[in-house]
Amino acid sequence: MLPVVSTACVVRRLTSVLFIHVIRELLLGAFTMATAIDPKRTSESKPQQPANYNRPPARRSGGGMLVFGLFLVCLIVAGGVFLYLYGPNTGLGQTSEQSGILTYTASLNDILVTVTEDGNVESASNVDVKCEVAGGATILSIVEDGKIVEEGEELVTLDTANIEDQLNSQNIVFEKALATKIQSQEDHEAAEIGVKEYEEGTFVEELKNAEAEIRIAEENLRTAKNVFQYTKKMVRKGFATSLQREADQFAVERAKLDVEAAKTRKKVLVEFTKLKTQKELVAKREAAAAKTRADQAAFKLEESKLNRLKKQLDNCIILAPRAGMVVYANDAGRSRFGSQQQVQIEEGAAVRERQVLIRLPDRTNMQVKVTVHESKVDQLTEGMNARIVIQEKEYKGHIVAVANQPESTSWFSANVKEYATTVAIEGESTGLRPGQTAHVEILIDELKSVLTIPVSSVVENRGRYSCWVQTKDGHEQRILKLGQTNDKLVQVIDGVKEGDVVLRNPRAVVAEARKEVPMEEEARDRSQFGGNDTSSESSEKSKSSGKKSQSKSTGDKKSGGPESKKSGGGRPQSGGGSSSLPESGKAYIEKYDKDGDGKVAQDELDENSQRSAQFWFGRVDTDGDGNLNESETDAWLKARRERQRGGGSRGGGTSRGGRSLMDSDKDGDKKISKDEAPEWMKQRFDSMDADGDGFITEDELQQLRSRSGGGGNRPGGGGPPGGPRP
Repeated sequence: MLPVVSTACVVRRLTSVLFIHVIRELLLGAFTMATAIDPKRTSESKPQQPANYNRPPARRSGGGMLVFGLFLVCLIVAGGVFLYLYGPNTGLGQTSEQSGILTYTASLNDILVTVTEDGNVESASNVDVKCEVAGGATILSIVEDGKIVEEGEELVTLDTANIEDQLNSQNIVFEKALATKIQSQEDHEAAEIGVKEYEEGTFVEELKNAEAEIRIAEENLRTAKNVFQYTKKMVRKGFATSLQREADQFAVERAKLDVEAAKTRKKVLVEFTKLKTQKELVAKREAAAAKTRADQAAFKLEESKLNRLKKQLDNCIILAPRAGMVVYANDAGRSRFGSQQQVQIEEGAAVRERQVLIRLPDRTNMQVKVTVHESKVDQLTEGMNARIVIQEKEYKGHIVAVANQPESTSWFSANVKEYATTVAIEGESTGLRPGQTAHVEILIDELKSVLTIPVSSVVENRGRYSCWVQTKDGHEQRILKLGQTNDKLVQVIDGVKEGDVVLRNPRAVVAEARKEVPMEEEARDRSQFGGNDTSSESSEKSKSSGKKSQSKSTGDKKSGGPESKKSGGGRPQSGGGSSSLPESGKAYIEKYDKDGDGKVAQDELDENSQRSAQFWFGRVDTDGDGNLNESETDAWLKARRERQRGGGSRGGGTSRGGRSLMDSDKDGDKKISKDEAPEWMKQRFDSMDADGDGFITEDELQQLRSRSGGGGNRPGGGGPPGGPRP
């Protein structure tokens, strides 16, 4: 709906345009007349013409300056009359509160409640190319980022010098292990043959020899017995002597002993020697087998090391596993202030084992990853529809995942909690490239025929929302109960009715809208806290400790001790941090001016101040000479003390990263145009420009700041990313 402009404002504007036009015509006429009359100006401004002796000489008159003076007098008089009639402090003109009034008629509208964030395009399915070299390596060459490669094409070449040295050493160890394994196998086979040889050969031979000895001994015994019997007969007949008989008898006894010895040797061979020899040979065989297995295991170990080194040598040449576009695995979301350090993928960079070097995204299946502030993430669920704008082209999408844990942040924004949300892109997405910036608008709810007013009409003060309605008697304040919002219109549940004319810019029109109204603190009691109710005991302890501290303080004051020199019972007073600031710019200069030139350069500050000076020194140094003088420091200290007393944001406007957004006001008109706005503000310019006049004022930034917390019934549902903390 178009804003309603008062009749007085229209008349004033028409009068201003008419007055400027009349002044312009008077000035042009006066200048033309003065130039035509003055012969010197005529000769200087016009080219010399050939003489015309037939034309009568021109009349020269001195009245030109008089006419020009009359015109100037008329001009001054007309200006005075205009200022008197239409000046800002006269009864005929409008007052400052009545000028520039913008209104809106409360009506029933359909509004879409959305969450808008920026994110990056990525592939839903990536093939990660990793460094497979143990211990990491150095990149010697790498294909350029963004190149389209085919399957099997060389992507990365890693340094192989260290691996080649290890491979040569391992070859020597491998050959030694192979020789040892072969010798062990031969020894084991020989041991097995030795066991079989004894059981089937040596023992059988020895057994036969023992049996032969027994048989020979038995035969010798029989022969000796026969000889002895014959000799006894011969002795009885007288043909042999008794001595011969005794010799033959001894031969029989000796033959018996030989038979018994042969039988004993056979028994020892069968019952003892065989078993002992078998055990010795089997033990030797088993030891050889164990040594063979050990040498085989050592050989396999050295062989696996050799193969692994050969594989790592092959891994130094990385080929494309599939066709696609090369994307370096550099994490663009981490800054140098991040909590972790990320190795930059480039030639000469040392990369670790299993580190992702290149991603080959599937460009037919793309998605957008956005981070949503914690105040809005509870509104999101999987399956919600989304509108995606990439390079001025719109796509449809839906939420496929919402993270349960916040994203890791740097120390610079450690208190900002944002949750990663993945939005799938529906339809054809082949033309998209990973890393492109995407503007995502997620549809939360659709409200039909609800009473709405502009967000800029709502003023928040200590958790209470109100607007001003235009009536016959003036502007009437209404307390509002709000519903949902889409950052332009907000649903009104109670407070105004359909047809009411509300102010769109109440802070610029109504002085009351700019006031801070104090509110009483809500009722509090002990039941809101955990633990046992020991309020009576605590009060008694506090009374007794108060008496002790009072007597101690009195004693210190009387004794003139060091505690008596401090205020507040020995604890220094804190005036919101202002006590540490110098009293004036002159005192600041005297404190830090080391060279005595009456100015303070950045290198003259102390070490702590120099680290932070890169963020504020340029704003304080308004003349840009690289030094802080007394007047610049006075203005800075005054503004800082006002912020500390009022608790406001830097510069009175919404800040981003601790810096005032009004710093973007380059022409000094206290308004930010779309050309002056930073890149992130341009993307939200229309929603931040509440009155739609093409400029963002400090009041609009203040309203945006009041909505930055989001959630509940707060209008706006959140401010720009990195905005002020609540």
